[in-house]
Amino acid sequence: MARMLNIALASVALTAFGLSATTGWAQAPTAPIAAASTTTVPAYFTATPSLKMTRAADGVLVVEFNTRGGPIQFSAADHEAFVDAFYAIGRDRANKVVILTGAGGEWMSGIDFASFGDVSDPDRWAKVHDEGTQVLENLLNIRVPVICAVEGKAWVHSEYCLTANVIIAGQGATFNDAPHFAGGIVPADGIFTTWSYWAGPGRAQAWLLSPKPISAETAKEWGVVAEVTPKLGAVARAQALAADFLKAPELTRRNTRIHFVQPLKERIIRETGYGLLLEGESADALVKASRGAAK
Repeated sequence: MARMLNIALASVALTAFGLSATTGWAQAPTAPIAAASTTTVPAYFTATPSLKMTRAADGVLVVEFNTRGGPIQFSAADHEAFVDAFYAIGRDRANKVVILTGAGGEWMSGIDFASFGDVSDPDRWAKVHDEGTQVLENLLNIRVPVICAVEGKAWVHSEYCLTANVIIAGQGATFNDAPHFAGGIVPADGIFTTWSYWAGPGRAQAWLLSPKPISAETAKEWGVVAEVTPKLGAVARAQALAADFLKAPELTRRNTRIHFVQPLKERIIRETGYGLLLEGESADALVKASRGAAK
């Protein structure tokens, strides 16, 4: 009798959570997306031109890094704008899964150093420091599964990509750290934290001290990339994965993301602010050395 009562109670509990005692997942009990989320474009979608945002009716948001529709040339304006953009994405509960990718067959390959101005100026670097910590924290505060779909070069700010839960790369994609050690700057804006988290500290240190492009296949061997697709197939595969993720109940999706990124989030909070101070000192020294050589 007690056994029959336990089975009955278990069946009630499973039903309450949208599960079946015989088949596991039942149809996910997700509420319909409000009409406003699909028919009205949120203001933040168009507030940052270098982030093209497109959300499907099922709530999958594709965020495309771009400069005037082509591959992004990352600038100080982007560095500032991304803070609010990713904060807004994280706050919008109409976003069910987020896919990060790049336009024109490139993830992010170039940077406009001149746009950052005189980085030896403490006030200037303080702004870079604050934005650098905030953008990573806001990416990690996106509380739904995040997929990074990489095509072409991920040579600048690949740490943004590595805040995702799953990284998909098309054949021919490469990863590199172009701006830092080879240019005389400490790689401490989250690039070491994220790559050491995924690939291991020894491998990350060796690579960042002697930066060179690594293939999507090598990044998969290192444990960074989950899948390599045919060229230009990364977004389509990410969308297929997103459709699978949507089969799970919403709170399960959200809480799984929260749980999975917590260890990385703790490291980012602990290491990035301090790291950007070290990076700022090296940038200051580099500017002063170049001025001295010019005299």
